[in-house]
Amino acid sequence: MADDDAVALAALRGGWQHVPGRLDPLSLGGTAAATWVATIAGACHLVTRVPLGKRLRLEAGLTAVRHLVERGLPAGEPVRTLSGALVAEHDGAAYAMVRCPPGRPLVPRDPIDQQWWGDALARLHAGMDGFAHAGLAPWHRVRSDAPHLDAEPWLRPAVATACAALTRLTVTDRLSYGVLHGRPRAAAFRLDPATGRTAVICWGPAATGPLVADLAAAVAHAHDEPTAELVEGYAAAGAVSRDEIDAALPVLLRFHWATRADAAARRLAAVPTDEAARAALTAARAPLTG
Repeated sequence: MADDDAVALAALRGGWQHVPGRLDPLSLGGTAAATWVATIAGACHLVTRVPLGKRLRLEAGLTAVRHLVERGLPAGEPVRTLSGALVAEHDGAAYAMVRCPPGRPLVPRDPIDQQWWGDALARLHAGMDGFAHAGLAPWHRVRSDAPHLDAEPWLRPAVATACAALTRLTVTDRLSYGVLHGRPRAAAFRLDPATGRTAVICWGPAATGPLVADLAAAVAHAHDEPTAELVEGYAAAGAVSRDEIDAALPVLLRFHWATRADAAARRLAAVPTDEAARAALTAARAPLTG
């Protein structure tokens, strides 16, 4: 077993006194979090680890899930630790565990699943109305004058262009703001065929910002698949008007890639040999400059 998995097992034993029958890493990409699917007493659980400095933001996402459940929306409920906390600390990191709702993960390339995906994201946004938590951060920290944007010659001009377009959008259009999931990939949701309900199973870096920013993140995570059905599913649920989606989505999609490029460059500035960060920066170039 990999050392990383062994540390996660130790965290589960210490925080919850659980020893999974299986512990399988789940790659979500582009994130400081590590995630596993744990089989405990035959049931599926999702285990997430973040650096200790991100504990409060992790707790914000877990509390957001509880807020949705209290409103009658399907979601994977957090499992409290032996001490009653939502998060356990182990070996300089923060861990959380969530019960998987019934059903299967959504398939991002499937047009029908894309409709479920967009609908679930819109309902999540509507269900978070009135939610507040100290761990909710601003939705981005991109600055076009940041020193780490010197990582590549094309990077700073591309990020500056994306920032300027976002500024124009926020000045000229009235956007809908609320609580953002932060990483609304298809894998963050599960469809229960028995009920037709789609539940959110895990959260990204919960934040506050324009709701269409989450839709842009979902579109970007579709991995070059056509996303018309995803957008239609979101628009049909009515969390944001179609006019706002049409005006904001292209700008926020480009800015999403700016945030990914910024994060990759920041990591490269800290660790120049970080090949995953280098690959993430390369992947962001075409959608950011095209």
